[in-house]
Order: sequence, then C-alpha cells, then structure tokens
Amino acid sequence: MEGVVFGLDIGSTKICALVGEVVGADLKIIGMGLEPARGIRKGMVVNVNEAAFAIARAVEKAEHTSGYKLSRAIVGISGEHIASQNNQGAVAVGNKNDGVTADDVTRALDAAQAIPVPHNRQIMHLLPRSFSIDSQEGVKSPIGMHGFRLEVDAHIVTAATPAIQNLTKCADEVGLQIEELVLNGLASGEAVLTEAEKEMGVIVADLGGGTTDLALYSEGAPWFTKTLPIGGYHVANDIAIGLRVPFEVGEEIKLKYGDCRPDQIPASTTFSVEPFGGEKIHVGHRDLAQVVEARVEEIFQMILQAIKDSNFSGLLPAGIVITGGSSQLRGMADIATKVLGVPARIALPRNLQGLVDNINTPGYATSIGLLRWAMSEHQIYRPSERRGELKRRLSGFFRSLLPDS
Repeated sequence: MEGVVFGLDIGSTKICALVGEVVGADLKIIGMGLEPARGIRKGMVVNVNEAAFAIARAVEKAEHTSGYKLSRAIVGISGEHIASQNNQGAVAVGNKNDGVTADDVTRALDAAQAIPVPHNRQIMHLLPRSFSIDSQEGVKSPIGMHGFRLEVDAHIVTAATPAIQNLTKCADEVGLQIEELVLNGLASGEAVLTEAEKEMGVIVADLGGGTTDLALYSEGAPWFTKTLPIGGYHVANDIAIGLRVPFEVGEEIKLKYGDCRPDQIPASTTFSVEPFGGEKIHVGHRDLAQVVEARVEEIFQMILQAIKDSNFSGLLPAGIVITGGSSQLRGMADIATKVLGVPARIALPRNLQGLVDNINTPGYATSIGLLRWAMSEHQIYRPSERRGELKRRLSGFFRSLLPDS
C-alpha cells in the first residue's frame, strides 16, 4: 500500500491533524497541525462554530507542514453515547466448488449486523472476530476454504446519530469529507498494542481530557469497547477546587506535580504557586498526591466495573495498556495494577518515523492510530449501507490528497 493518509483527532483538550506517507507497511509522519480544542466537551461537539474554527486551524497547519491540500480524513469519535455488542451471522456457502468467496463473507456480515438499532443510532463499526466453516472454528480468513455453512462472530459498535451529524457538520464547515469515523479506543489500540497482546487478551485504556476510551482484545480482535465520561480534566478540577485556584492553575499543577503515590512522598515536601499573581500559596506535595490518587482510583474502579459488565474479565492475561495524555501522571500504572489486579504499562505509539519529535508521547496515540487504521484491513468491513463505496474508497482517498501547486 502506498499513498498519503490524513487523520483528524478531535479531542476534548486538543485537535490534532496528522498527515502520514505510507510505503508498504511503513508510516512516515509528514505533516501535523495542533490546536487547543474549542466547542468539544467529553468527546462530543457542543458548539459547531467553535469546533469548526479549531478544526480549520489544525487542518491549515497540517496542510502547511505537509504540502498537501487535504479534503478527506479519517476522523476519531468518542463520547458516552458509544455502545457495543457482539453478534453472529450465518449463511450457506454459495459455490461449493470454489469455496468461500468474498460475497459469502459479505452476506455473513450482513446477517451479523441484523440487530435492533433505534432510529437515533447507527452502526459505526462491523468487525469480524472470527469465522467458522461447518465444524471448524477459529478461522481468521475464510476466503477459498471449502464447506457448506459459513458463520461469523462480529463486534458491532453503534453511535448516536446526532453526535455523528454534529461531527460531520463541523467537517463540512471546513471543507472536509469524513472518509471514515473510527472509535478512539480502537484507533489507540492500533497505535500502542502488539499483535501478541491482542492474541493473549488485553484492554487498552486511552485516558484523555474528558473521556476514557476502552477497547478489549482477545484472539487478535476487539471483543468489547466502551467510552467512560471521565478523564484528566476531572483530576485537574479536583485540584482546582481543593486549592481554590482557577482551573488552568489546577491543570498546570497536575502536569508539574501530579503523582498517584502519596506513600512515596515525604510529608515535609511542599511547593508554591501564585494562582492570582503576587500572593503565593504553599501546598503539601503528599496532600496533592492524595487528591490525585483518589480520582485516579475512581477512574480505574469505573474501568474495572466496565470489564465486569462485559463478562470478559477473564480474558486479560496481558493486562491493561494505558495511553492518552492523562496517562502520564506518575504512578498511574501502579494504581491500575492495584485496582484491576493485572499487569499494567504506560504505552507510547510504536514504530514512528518522520516528524515525530513532538508526538512521541501517549497523548498522540489516537492521532497515530487513525493513520494506522487507514493502513489496516479494518477498512474492508463496513456496515452494509456504505459497503458499495469500498471499490473506489482507497483510490479516491489518495487522489484527494494533491500536492499544493
């Protein structure tokens, strides 16, 4: 695969537009635009005009650094409205002599997505977990295999239609066509997880500013996805309320002094801040860490409850992989292990090339993952109402990214 891909990460704290050059399996970052988020709350658009303005600024910067005129994008989506479930579909193999064909797979996926969907929701992702042919289970790629009955286990992600429409309207305002909406948790999984972790069983948690996006993998495929309406914003807000300082000062204190391990901080350690200019306040570092620890424990308790509700709590031998901008609090992995009882690690995006000096941090996992998603086989599988576009998708996508004259 060769060409240029464009990903747009619309987060609660920042808008990141990334342009990548694809050569084979390699991805080279050739353009980036970063802008503070406006009009976004907990991953959802709350002011179209403000969000569109921030998106336009980020896209303009990405165009300037990459030298490409950008008109289509892979766009991340988040929010508490996201829901997921698993379902099966089965069909008779059409041509017994030729074996399973792409048309058989399409019909099986159509059968799998035949679920009740309320009028105000729509299917966003249709991802095969595995196939089976007659009595042979665990088939990853059934094309060409012989049998009489083809079954598919699929993971289905749905989203609120108004949330999608608001994102689409923001893109339209700046002259962008959304090529595909990708759940942030799945995008982050593409950026930070290894194939071995996906096979063993792992959950990725992307801790953003206003949301925490979860994606649980087993046997190499997603089994469960969810978005929690809590993130780093809540930690900074707790600090601001506790110290009676502006939120911006609470955020600065979180980034500079935030720690989840009060038992490892001497009781005598303090630091000073000037929230209103001139008058200093002195803060005990251990006291601050106790506030941070309490909120971070709550976040992981919510993650634990989500895993229990999914009924897949026994599928995590590889533990939890934590990423996102808010994952960089000191001691975050320790709290995760204590609450969840599984191994934990903080993850950066993997295998980056090009303009990576400023983005080689957990905060850009979703942005990098959107580009990785465009390179992966996931784009093959779409809900049926859009599947007719697939034959012209990639060529049209790449043709739309024309160098500026």
